Amino acid sequence: MQTDTTATHPQPKKGILDIAAYVPGTNTVKTSGKIYKLSSNETPFGPCPAAIEAYHQVAGNLELYPDGQAHNLRQAISETYGLAIGNIMTGNGSDELLGLLAQAYVGPGDEGIITEHGFSIYEIQMRVNGATPVIVKEKNCRLDVDNILAAISSRTRIVFIANPGNPTGTYLPANEIRRLHAGLPKNVLLVLDGAYAEYVQTSDYEAGVEFISTYENIVMTRTFSKIHGLAGLRIGWMYAPLHVINAVNRMRGPFNVSSAAQAAGAAAIRDRNFVKQSIAFNSKWRAWLACELTSVGLEVTPSVTNFLLVHFPADEKKSAACADDYLKARGYILRRVDNYGLPNALRLTIGLEDANRGVICAITEFLKQSRCLI
Repeated sequence: MQTDTTATHPQPKKGILDIAAYVPGTNTVKTSGKIYKLSSNETPFGPCPAAIEAYHQVAGNLELYPDGQAHNLRQAISETYGLAIGNIMTGNGSDELLGLLAQAYVGPGDEGIITEHGFSIYEIQMRVNGATPVIVKEKNCRLDVDNILAAISSRTRIVFIANPGNPTGTYLPANEIRRLHAGLPKNVLLVLDGAYAEYVQTSDYEAGVEFISTYENIVMTRTFSKIHGLAGLRIGWMYAPLHVINAVNRMRGPFNVSSAAQAAGAAAIRDRNFVKQSIAFNSKWRAWLACELTSVGLEVTPSVTNFLLVHFPADEKKSAACADDYLKARGYILRRVDNYGLPNALRLTIGLEDANRGVICAITEFLKQSRCLI
């Protein structure tokens, strides 16, 4: 690669500045009342008490490097799910692991498949590594196996799918995952992102653990950011064939998961009662919110996660953009999903009872009024 000697400052490599940066959900709004943040799919309960206590216990040893192998955290994951510890890798959020997988398996001239409403980090990481993302259409906010298989070419090296999907909340049943895998060449890596797996209560769903011992080209990633309430500590994990672990382990940072994160994560995943209570609460209020939203005339994509994708009318005075302005002025922060190809929808995280009831009242009021707030 030739150096541009006329440049006035260091230049990033070709293609970096063409990448659309990840845009997180809004955190604050200008209002004098209480603010309800329902934009980032964070659990309303926070972490369990055991995780908080484990976090505090580490505070007296901050001068020490963390365990570079995260043995205790991996052991806790292994015991909880009955997995081989050697096939588990932890990361600084599942985002880091997704990035490392892209770095390890795609490069210039390669293609990777993502779906039109898929998590934007998949496309970012492929472009960072010089690969071409191939974006496949979904059907009614659901992954379509036939469309994915039709996009496979001799240049395909990786397929990223979120199951359940974000921001859609929909999922592929296990038989469809098996059909997808059966149609992939053996040299193509299928990455199943199960960030919301714990919330799914349907009998036909499998997060991906079940496939790893059988197939050599499937990886599952998970996170502690959602149901475990540890988004601020950035903990993710991956269950993968040993040859994938071996490759990625050569690239990750030597101390990529902090001591506090390891301790809190191990405590959190072992507290199964806390997880069960969170699942039950989420299931109850997800059904209630979906029913209330439908009753006021809005379309809601059926969800198995801790959020709902709410579609607003085509009428510009009742659009998602107008609804977003109206709700923010009243302290309710939802997530715009324009950058996911859904310009007239908002993603609503399931909150505590007062937030859930309040946002329904606010949306109902919005639909009754006739002007868009500016």
